[in-house]
Amino acid sequence: MRILLVGAGGVGSALARIAGRRSFAELVVADYDLARAQRAAAARDGYEAVQLDARDERAVADLLTQRRCDVLMNATDPRFVMPLFRAALQAGTHYLDMAMSVSYPDTEEPYRRTGVKLGDDQFALAARWEQAGKLALAGMGVEPGLSDVFARYAADELFSEIGELGVRDGANLEVAGYDFAPTFSIWTTIEECLNPPVIWERGQGWFTTEPFSEPEVFTFPAGIGPVECVNVEHEEVLLMPRWIAAQRVTFKYGLGSEFISVLRTLHKLGLDKTDPVRVGGASVSPRDVVAACLPDPATLGDKMSGLTCAGTWVTGTGTDGAPREVYLYQVVDNAWSMAEYGCQAVVWQTAVNPVVALELIDAGTWSGSGVLGPEALPPQPFLDLLTEYGSPWACEERTPAGS
Repeated sequence: MRILLVGAGGVGSALARIAGRRSFAELVVADYDLARAQRAAAARDGYEAVQLDARDERAVADLLTQRRCDVLMNATDPRFVMPLFRAALQAGTHYLDMAMSVSYPDTEEPYRRTGVKLGDDQFALAARWEQAGKLALAGMGVEPGLSDVFARYAADELFSEIGELGVRDGANLEVAGYDFAPTFSIWTTIEECLNPPVIWERGQGWFTTEPFSEPEVFTFPAGIGPVECVNVEHEEVLLMPRWIAAQRVTFKYGLGSEFISVLRTLHKLGLDKTDPVRVGGASVSPRDVVAACLPDPATLGDKMSGLTCAGTWVTGTGTDGAPREVYLYQVVDNAWSMAEYGCQAVVWQTAVNPVVALELIDAGTWSGSGVLGPEALPPQPFLDLLTEYGSPWACEERTPAGS
């Protein structure tokens, strides 16, 4: 499979290193910064590096055609989803991303009603992808991605009826030498944490709430322990109800009080905004300035310690007719990912899942046309191959509420 990987930041570089150990993958690594693309392409002999502006649909489509690529793998931030998505459609290739097209809150009641939801712009073109006979696999990272595969597995194998699908993300990671150093893209983190969180409920559909609402203490496995989690806007809530029957779908993130305080301060100061402002003779995006002032998450691995956990908490009725509650999850130790791949845990955990998906597509095990989420495809082959990659997962039985 010939893959155009667009984006050679932390996740893109990790993806190149993981794919470099699998025989199916031939990569063309593209980035606006050619030197960064070259560093990522050095993961394996034979990988190519090219300079590319992800906003230039024509250039992206031409590159896909010229390099005879089978698929565009989008490892950029959500701003670039739609031009890359359209370019792949134009070139007649498959497409994968790890974050979906951006949302726009309702202008009148942002904390009650949805406006343009995550992924709406992509699903609007689903018929064209079906007509082209090509697959656009949206949200195929870890969250969204692996969390959606877990949800499909729970629906197929563990439950006869699902009450809640609740994605829960937590960690005990620490970064030495920094008072504040996010372990993932601050641009994306601001986007998902400060937008109105979306919840789905049967009978009501999608609706929004206040940022950081409904705090709960969730106990994570592997010694991470109890972490306060809050509602955050995330793709799973927009994907899972399309293919899986449930009473409720939520996403909650263990951010911590200090992180939430910083994000609220950025919002109050307008530093979360993306529209450029004039500073002297230049125009700059406040959010880009924040990102430039913080360390690149890809460079933090040797200063990080601890574990990160991604998973899906599921409640409902088991296949035996009794109440059931489980947490399907994957834990990655930063010490392991650094020693094995030279990548910090969060970016490695994000990057491994699209590589697994690409290998399944190459083998014909996963197939389809149109715009699909991971939960639209069979979960067991994915989970089996993920384990083969040295990235095991687990299912923890929990005591159902009221039992």
